[in-house]
Amino acid sequence: MVGLNHYLALSAVLFAIGLYGALSKRSAVVVLMAVEVMLNAANIALVAFSRYVVPPLGALAANQGAFSGQIFAIFVITVAAAEAAVGLAIIIYIYRTKETVDVTEVDLMRG
Repeated sequence: MVGLNHYLALSAVLFAIGLYGALSKRSAVVVLMAVEVMLNAANIALVAFSRYVVPPLGALAANQGAFSGQIFAIFVITVAAAEAAVGLAIIIYIYRTKETVDVTEVDLMRG
């Protein structure tokens, strides 16, 4: 039987993979994909906690808090989509001006 521990372990593994990708890769596109993996790991944890930790409130009120994790996950997905759109726009701008997507070579604060 799959329980909360299994989902949290999967979430932790995905988050660790995303963190490794965000910290070790040099391509800005790969860094954005790694951030998306970390956000999906958070979504898995939110939905798992919503499924397994919601306290029973009674017959009428049981459905009111049952979908709170899913609702938070929808908000996270929305923020992730906005982050991906803005991030890709920034990457395209940097590529057009500097002709590279290597995050170690980009320093826009210098003139």
